[in-house]
Parts: sequence; structure tokens; C-alpha cells
Amino acid sequence: MFKKIKKSDAHPAEATATPRSEARPLAAPSASAPPPAPPPAPPTSLSPAHSPAQPRPPRSLRPFRPGLAAACSAASRRGASLCRGARRSPGRRRSAGAGGGAGSRRSEAAGRGLCAMAASVFCCLRCCRDGGAGHIPLKEMPAVQLDTQHMGTDVVIVKNGRRICGTGGCLASAPLHQNKSYFEFKIQSTGIWGVGVATQKVNLNQIPLGRDVHSLVMRNDGALYHNNEEKNRLPANSLPQEGDVVGITYDHVELNVYLNGKNMHCPASGIRGTVYPVVYVDDSAILDCQFSEFYHTPPPGFEKILFEQQIF
Repeated sequence: MFKKIKKSDAHPAEATATPRSEARPLAAPSASAPPPAPPPAPPTSLSPAHSPAQPRPPRSLRPFRPGLAAACSAASRRGASLCRGARRSPGRRRSAGAGGGAGSRRSEAAGRGLCAMAASVFCCLRCCRDGGAGHIPLKEMPAVQLDTQHMGTDVVIVKNGRRICGTGGCLASAPLHQNKSYFEFKIQSTGIWGVGVATQKVNLNQIPLGRDVHSLVMRNDGALYHNNEEKNRLPANSLPQEGDVVGITYDHVELNVYLNGKNMHCPASGIRGTVYPVVYVDDSAILDCQFSEFYHTPPPGFEKILFEQQIF
């Protein structure tokens, strides 16, 4: 009933194909070969070598200068990215396993600290960038000193604008805008000298000062002069000597003199307009100016000279 099919009558592909059951058997492992090593167990805690790479900190930023708003914006974006990366890192570390609990907590604390530090740094940069018009950061506020742009032709200024010698007068670099100002002069070498206040119209090559309406000074002989008129005079037994400190207070009405911290009670007035501290020297006199870090405590209500930006 059934016809016997010869091998040669079968389909050529079927005749040549190797049956699935007749595929080449795998070579049996040799008795002498060592058994394969088991796969390494996953680490229970992350070592520093296996810890995920932390976000790279931003490149050091240059000090902010006006006109670098774009640079500050880019820096702020880098800080925000750094903060997000620091927040994600602890989560990845915790997923490594329960055995790394202490390491995860340390990593999380480090991430929070890094985030807070980055946020504070870039917040400061943003405040500097967004400062109001006319605002000058205090670190950029120059110190009050003797102004080499307003001095006599034969005057010599040394010690970073604090010492005057030669011949002639010199104004300070800041006017007296505040209500009550205090400043000092120390006599390093005696001679002809004078200290007080003056406007920018004063002739700094014509000494002694006090000859016109543009200056009000105390001279080395103890006399206070304004508009070539003696306004007051120190007691004869209280004249300043070498090494003494002369303090000056000015409240836009009166000028008072202090000798080594003591009020000499000899006020003088009469000058009008915007005034500056002034000092002049001649005949080998040398004076040092103190516009801050005084030798003596200022009288109540008086303080060091402030720039207009610091007042408002």
C-alpha cells in the first residue's frame, strides 16, 4: 500500500541537509581541564574606583567686571547643571545595594554640600551682574588718600598716597559729603605746614594757605586762617610738635582741632562750597595723613570720610 521511497528519490536539499538530531555533539569537557570560574558577585558597596563619576566642577570664573553679563549667565547655567548633578548622584549610589548604606549617606551629604556651595557662589555672581545702575561693590571702592591730580608742582607724595613732603599743598581724593567727618595728620618732621579744608579752586602752589576764601587751615604756629583773617588760635603751650597727631573735625559749619585726641576748643568757620581735606608743607616738613585706622577715637558722631556711593 505504501510505496517505498528510495533515498535517491528524496528532495536534494533534504538529502544533503543534516538532521537536527544529528548535529555535531559538543565536545565533552576534559577531565584534566579546571571547571569554569563562577561569575563574580556584584559588589555590595561601591569603592572609590567603582563610584560613578562626579560632575566636573565649573572652570574657575574670572572676577566680575561690567560688560560680562553674558559670561555670568553662562556661569549661572553651569552652576545650575552642577547642582542638579549633585542631587542625582546620591540616588545612583543608593541603588548599588543595601550594603553601601554608610557610603550612600556620606555621598548624599557631600552632594548636598556641593549643591549648596555652587548655589551660593552663583547667587553672588548673579547679584553682582544684576546690581543697580551706579552701584559700586565695596571691594572696588578706592581708599581715600592724597590726590596726585590736585597738588602743587613741587609736592612729593609717597607711602601709597599717605605722606607728603616737598613744597606746596595737596587735596585728598574725596570731598566731605557727609554731615560729620574726621581725619588726622601725624607730624613726622617739623617745618612749615598747615592742615584743614579747601575747595578745588585753591592755589596749591601758594603757601601758606588760608589767604583766600577757598581754604580754612590751621598753620604750624597754631593760628587758624580763612580769607587771610585769623579766626582762632591754639594756646601757646599747646602747639603741635614732632610726633604729635593733629585731628580735624568738620560738620559743614565749624572746623575743630584735636591734639593727640584732646579737643583744643578753638573752632573756626566761614568757608563755603564743596571742601576737601588739605595739607601743605615747606621747609623740610613731612606729614602723614590718616583717613582711616586712626591713632585716636573720633569724637561722638564723627567718622571717617565716606565716598558718596557709600553714603547713599
